[in-house]
Amino acid sequence: MILLNRDLTLINIEDLLFAKETVSLDKEAIDRIARSYEFLKEFSKEKVIYGINTGFGPMSQFRVDDSNLKQLQLNLIRSHAAGTGEILTDLQVKAAMIARLATFVQGCSGVHPSLPVLLAKCINRDILPVIPQHGSVGASGDLVQLAHMALALIGEGKVHYHGQTRDAAEVLKENNLEPMQIHIREGLAMTNGTSVMTGIGLLNLFNARKLLLWAMSASALVNEIAGSYDDFLSPVLNGKKRHGGQLFIARQLSEMLRESRCLKRRQSFLYNREVNGDKVFRDKVQPFYSLRCVPQILGPVADTLEYAGRVLLEELNSCCDNPVADPETENVYHGGNFHGDYVSLEMDKMKTVVTKMTMLMERQLNYICHDKVNQILPPFVNLGIPGLNYGMQAAQFTATSTTAECQTLSMPNYIHSIPNNNDNQDVVSMGTNSGLITARVIENAFQVTSIHLMALAQAVSCLDITEKLSPPTLTVYKRIRGIFPAVKEDVALYPYIAKTVEYITHNKP
Repeated sequence: MILLNRDLTLINIEDLLFAKETVSLDKEAIDRIARSYEFLKEFSKEKVIYGINTGFGPMSQFRVDDSNLKQLQLNLIRSHAAGTGEILTDLQVKAAMIARLATFVQGCSGVHPSLPVLLAKCINRDILPVIPQHGSVGASGDLVQLAHMALALIGEGKVHYHGQTRDAAEVLKENNLEPMQIHIREGLAMTNGTSVMTGIGLLNLFNARKLLLWAMSASALVNEIAGSYDDFLSPVLNGKKRHGGQLFIARQLSEMLRESRCLKRRQSFLYNREVNGDKVFRDKVQPFYSLRCVPQILGPVADTLEYAGRVLLEELNSCCDNPVADPETENVYHGGNFHGDYVSLEMDKMKTVVTKMTMLMERQLNYICHDKVNQILPPFVNLGIPGLNYGMQAAQFTATSTTAECQTLSMPNYIHSIPNNNDNQDVVSMGTNSGLITARVIENAFQVTSIHLMALAQAVSCLDITEKLSPPTLTVYKRIRGIFPAVKEDVALYPYIAKTVEYITHNKP
């Protein structure tokens, strides 16, 4: 049980999403939420405060009668539950709910404590609102998607529960949970913020980190297969550039390959006068960029993911609401903390570096498949009869086309603002769109990496070098071979690709 006071960590989020951990609010958090609620209840008397006794958006110029204040909140939820498209995954919804809970415990939303308590119970019991993908422009937050979340909490929407889509009211009653009640501004507090894009962004971060580990393993293994010179990982060489990500990747690969007997030492060959007398060298003096520039290519990926983690954690543990009720200064502040530019920019950067990582995997795959390039393997690592059998030829088509889609999807959303809402929302972030597209890019990247790992396994079998591999890459080889046995005769590859994707998506090397 995670006892939540104010801040969650990335490890907390991973545990809640993947380890079936539960969350509860500690007394200090509940007291903080209650103080904000009690303050707002008193402060809002005889004052005009946005979204409490006014309309919403450009309709805020109209005062709402006191007799209709609760109806106002319900109208917001019902009218804004207007999403379309595919449904968010259970993990995406749960991550968004966790993010909404995290903003409430900051004690700046003026909600009744019963709301975050209900939200925590729904998180713990996997009562997950049905939320469509499309609807958010990422300013005033994720209004449409969060309205679908709120609709379920008031017992009027749908939830996904125990693998079934059911009426929210029925599931809440079954769990002895009272639907969300309107006290002051619970409707606006539920719908106004960046919680959906932040939740999706956190999931993307966890998946991209895992993908980077597999890309590092694949890069280590391809260099073993190629018999590369080991100085591309030299701490002296990489230390001449001051980028932390490059140094990290070089160190990780060096450790991964420390016991390998496949790599060559330049001192033993090209720097040795006794063996370097040839006019034309059979082995490449320097391997292709996709092999020897791995620290320089994956380094920016590592740096970008590290920074994205910091931004997403700051967004998660912030008050992304509007207006903000602050009992400490005894004031209600109107502004734009719901704006999603921070998340949008990080998602654009993330999908860009994941696409570059995918391109690296595709180029390494091409090296393995192209016999005239690698000069040590049969075409398409075909272990059968050339011309009769085809090895990984068609799988390379799939990897190449999927990589191309990643390149297309990497167009930034951060700069795709379209004014809307009678120009009230005249500059928007499109952060949720960016997060969803990033998720698609990451999904594609796992597919390309899976095909590459399968080809690498074929290459190791072809060269019969398992005894020379380092222990970490040998482990990777064995895991892939446990899914995809060595293939000589042609078989349908798609089931093996699907199983490999499933495995690396849910496991680390």
